[in-house]
Amino acid sequence: MPPSKRLEVEVEGRTLSLSNLDKVFYPETGFTKGQVIEYYTRAAPHLLAHLRGRHLTLKRYPDGVTGPHFYEKQCPRHRPPWVATADVVAHSDGRPITYCVCDDLATLVWLANLADLELHTPLGRAAAPEAPTVIAFDLDPGPPATIVECAEVACRLRDAFDHFGLVAFPKTSGSKGMQVYVPLNTPATFPQTRAFAQGVAKVLERRHPELIVSEMRKDLRPRKVFIDWSQNASFKTTVCVYSLRARERPTVSTPVTWDEVEAVLRSRDPEDLAFASDQVLARMAEHGDCFAPVLSLEQELPG
Repeated sequence: MPPSKRLEVEVEGRTLSLSNLDKVFYPETGFTKGQVIEYYTRAAPHLLAHLRGRHLTLKRYPDGVTGPHFYEKQCPRHRPPWVATADVVAHSDGRPITYCVCDDLATLVWLANLADLELHTPLGRAAAPEAPTVIAFDLDPGPPATIVECAEVACRLRDAFDHFGLVAFPKTSGSKGMQVYVPLNTPATFPQTRAFAQGVAKVLERRHPELIVSEMRKDLRPRKVFIDWSQNASFKTTVCVYSLRARERPTVSTPVTWDEVEAVLRSRDPEDLAFASDQVLARMAEHGDCFAPVLSLEQELPG
């Protein structure tokens, strides 16, 4: 085999050796590993705020989106000494796992060079992994339902939160669904957020049985949207906002406005809520970080 091409770069005073920059990671569009690294570098001013302090589960695609992939919780042993880590006790056996923590641009570039296409974060921070900072509602459409039906459910969720005086923020998954986040940033536990999320999902299922399902059974999902309330657990992760996804195109988990969510209910076009990396960078340049309030807005979990 020929030796891999390497390029040494300096990122914020750190020296990194990048490899195989011309390797195509998204064959349908010709999007390369080098472009993956470039996207994450340009997205970093907004992305890093959502990664900082959270223990990462890596999802690596060494040969691109059409090749095999694997999840990696344990931060690789060959990591540079400056990569931050956090020891978090595993839910399954009570043993600590040493996770990567991405607090700076150099670490983000290093992760991208590892072919960590997708960035998956927990709902709590590494310093307090049992304390969620947000409630997440993961909306998963059962074919032939699409993100259009997810948008309808997102609006139903928003109406329910209005009843509690809570503000919520939608984002695309970058794949086929959506997520709706309710920021807390006040003391709460996962049993509390999980119970609240499940309760909301069940009420909406009763009100809209033709559209919504709250049970995980696959046979109940066709033509409906599953509200996955179970994501509200310390041992689960959700794709981070601004993360690339391993789809045919380099789509991104993208914050959207409620106006955009409502607009797709009129157009009925799923592509209206599909954003590729270049579109997301343009949105960032124009609007900044529309998901920033999720990090700072303080709201109390209803009793």
